[in-house]
Amino acid sequence: MKNLVVVVVFLMNMIGFAQNDKLFEKANAFYNQEEYQQAIDAYTTIINSGNESAALYYNLANANYKLSNIGPSIYFYEKALELAPNDEDIKNNLAFANNATIDAIDVIPQGVISRTINGFTNMFGFDMWAWISILSIVIFVALFILYYVTRISSKKRLFFIGSWTSLVVGLFAIFFAFKQYSFIENNQYAIVFAQETTIKSEPNLRSEEVFELHEGTKVKVTETVNDWKKIKLADGKIGWIPATDLKEL
Repeated sequence: MKNLVVVVVFLMNMIGFAQNDKLFEKANAFYNQEEYQQAIDAYTTIINSGNESAALYYNLANANYKLSNIGPSIYFYEKALELAPNDEDIKNNLAFANNATIDAIDVIPQGVISRTINGFTNMFGFDMWAWISILSIVIFVALFILYYVTRISSKKRLFFIGSWTSLVVGLFAIFFAFKQYSFIENNQYAIVFAQETTIKSEPNLRSEEVFELHEGTKVKVTETVNDWKKIKLADGKIGWIPATDLKEL
């Protein structure tokens, strides 16, 4: 009976994947026919079924951008970029969408060391860094064994250098993997979906208005109190925004 249940679940998953593939093709056809809202509905149905991919989010972002839905387009470009951090098409289209936003926020410049470390960290996602570290450790073990058993001095030197190089690469990959994981855990970002929203000094409507934000602006969420989110902008400004006015990545 247990094996039968496993087979049934497997077959249902396969049917679900096949249906989503057909729906994805149908959504792409809607997009090519400039039926952008129907394409959005189809892409969203796939996401609601529990499937995601960089291509799916990218196409959904493009469809929203065509309808001038700036907030959703930026949101889904960001989601696509999380899954494919080195995709130039996603980066370029995200830049176009950001240019359509109203708020001009100055980014506090990073130091050379921080910028370099963050640049390396963001080259790959957490999963890729983890795989690189595992592969490097496996290569280290294999080369070290070859170094131990070989009797030819030239090969012995080559295996020794290669093994320790692999170990160093593996350790760096572990460092960047944990840094990427820490960044994701400690840096929760969101996109403003409201066309215009007033940021408050405290999490209530009676508090002082500190500034305004508009659709598409990316903010960092640092705290949640009831139906309010405390946010921080790239220029260092902080305040409270109604949770319904943004969507967390």
